[in-house]
Amino acid sequence: MTEKTFSAGDKVAWDHSQGQTTGHVIRKQTTPTQIKGHKVTASKENPEYIVESDKTGARAAHKPEELRRRN
Repeated sequence: MTEKTFSAGDKVAWDHSQGQTTGHVIRKQTTPTQIKGHKVTASKENPEYIVESDKTGARAAHKPEELRRRN
């Protein structure tokens, strides 16, 4: 399986409990970190992407398979 890759600034969409959200990629995270008290267990083998919501400006980490490119 080919890993989805994104770059900073890429426009993306993802699903959450209230529906779909759109935003953009801030960066690829390859080390563990925390966002608003939530652990992000990213690693080089299992990277996550830090994304920012267009609507709220909130940042979150998502696995590549959870993100979809948008125009």
